[in-house]
Amino acid sequence: MAKPELEFTDYRKFEATPFSSVKGLSERIIAADPEKNVATRILQFEPGTDTSPNGIQIHDFWEELYIIEGSIIDLQLNEEFTQGMVACRPPGMKHGPWKSPNGCKIFEVRYYGK
Repeated sequence: MAKPELEFTDYRKFEATPFSSVKGLSERIIAADPEKNVATRILQFEPGTDTSPNGIQIHDFWEELYIIEGSIIDLQLNEEFTQGMVACRPPGMKHGPWKSPNGCKIFEVRYYGK
């Protein structure tokens, strides 16, 4: 099944569910195709969230991100990324872990392709 058709709607209508075992990290899945393991989501870091227990992330899909509000600090790069910034991560790119002292919301699209 492909991602569903969806007209503009308030993202808060999608339930925030914990993402990983890290306290304070949740996601709101807007659309997903479980057969292709791709998704569009809002990733939320509550103030004080630290993803160090998850370590550095590496995956086999593309990730495109936009920071809606707040900021995250990449602990490997020792660099803060703030509201309005974007990223495009190809498969195999190392990233994270992060901490978010004041909270952060990120729009993310995951997909496979060239």
